[in-house]
Amino acid sequence: MLSNDEISYSLSTLNAITSSPWLLQDNTIHKEFSFDDFKQAWSFMNKVADAAEKADHHPDWCNSYNQVSITLTTHQSGGLTAKDFDLASSIENILKTIKSQ
Repeated sequence: MLSNDEISYSLSTLNAITSSPWLLQDNTIHKEFSFDDFKQAWSFMNKVADAAEKADHHPDWCNSYNQVSITLTTHQSGGLTAKDFDLASSIENILKTIKSQ
């Protein structure tokens, strides 16, 4: 599990590459995503699922039409680890590719 200083640093580094911030909530980081339509949201979720499988680290998420909500934490560690910030960074890269299509 990361220390508070490591979490602050990792969150500020992550948010430096985003147009809207990830938010620290308890022992998680959370972000809401909005897409043009359901198909674009689903495409995003499929790509995130592939990245999560590859990383063996899976998000807690919810989808409603063109909205996707993602929460990351490392349940086995009881809080945030580098895995969460690595996956969040991958998610941001996926978002850029989806939005540019």
